[in-house]
Parts: sequence; structure tokens; C-alpha cells
Amino acid sequence: MRRTVLRSVALVVAVAALAACATMEAKQEPLLYDRLGGRHPIALVVDDFVANVVADNRISARFKDLKPADVARLKSNLSDQICQAAGGPCSYLGKDMKTAHKDMRIAEAEWNATVEALVKALDKHKVGAREKQELLGALGPMKKDIVGQ
Repeated sequence: MRRTVLRSVALVVAVAALAACATMEAKQEPLLYDRLGGRHPIALVVDDFVANVVADNRISARFKDLKPADVARLKSNLSDQICQAAGGPCSYLGKDMKTAHKDMRIAEAEWNATVEALVKALDKHKVGAREKQELLGALGPMKKDIVGQ
């Protein structure tokens, strides 16, 4: 009898714990990736971001000699990087930022112009202020591995 009572109590505790977990899970906010709309909307933002960069005289020279295959790889890598930074299911498999920007001597002004190009693309796609801030916050730490290398 005592064993049956203990099992019943254990079962009730387990069910209560699972219910609490399910309730906590249900109340969790969606990932930034989901709030951005997922992979396709991120790729659309990246397309506009790259177009903005190429159109900006402050930074376009860095991209003028890219072949179409290089542009496609850049867009794919950027999409993966943003997707991963936003908590999505993507994996960025490109070079680390320090290696990718080695000896490029990117100036602070170029970094700022690039961030402006991204913000312009995010604004075009009506990304919310909170999501924009979170994304910029996730990408911002890369600056130390890009500027001045």
C-alpha cells in the first residue's frame, strides 16, 4: 500500500513538473529568427543590404571587383550569419571575421557606413525597432574583428 501511495505521489509530482515546463515553454517569447520571419525574409534583407553597400560611395570600392559567384557566396554567408546570430537553424560556415578581413584595414567610417546600409535594408522591410536593435546587438561584437585588421 505504501509503495502504491509513493508511486502515486511521484506520478503527480512528475505530471505537475511537466505541466509547469509546458506552461513556461508556452510563455517563452519567439526567437529573434522567428520574429524576423525566418530564412526567406532574412535573405531578402541581405539582398537589399548588399545592394545598399554597392550603391554607397563610401564603401562600394571594396565590392566593385566581385564576380557574380562571389556576390552569391557573400549573400549566402551573410544570410547564414544573420540567421545563426538570430537563433535560427542555420550555421555560418564561412571564415571567422578576423581571418576574412585580415589586411583589409577597414576604417571606423566604413564600418559605420556598412551598419547604415544594413539598417536601411531592415527599415525597407519594416523590421521592428526591437528586432533591429537585437540583431545589431548580436552582430556588433564582430566589429573588433573587422575594423582595423
